[in-house]
Formats: sequence, C-alpha cells, structure tokens
Amino acid sequence: MISQELLDILACPKCKGAVFLNEPEDGLVCEKCELVYEIRDDIPVMLIDEAKPIS
Repeated sequence: MISQELLDILACPKCKGAVFLNEPEDGLVCEKCELVYEIRDDIPVMLIDEAKPIS
C-alpha cells in the first residue's frame, strides 16, 4: 500500500501534474496525459516509457 504522504508528493513525470490512485489500487493515473503508471511490489513505476494509456 502506498502511503498518503507519498501520494501527496508524487507527480506525473511527463507533465508534472497531479496523479491519483486508481480504483483497483494497482496504478497511478494522470488525467491530463491520460496515462496509468503501474505499481509493482508497492513501488510506483514512474517511467514514461512504461506508462499505459487509460483504457
């Protein structure tokens, strides 16, 4: 589980905008870029090349 403190400081690496936890809590969503950054082993993978488009 990702702490609220970490969520408060994380930003989208592409646009530097805010990200939020998605409903299944397995990714961080940037609505502006329409990307989801996967969470693996409780660590967000904030790499633009590995982000997936919002489906």
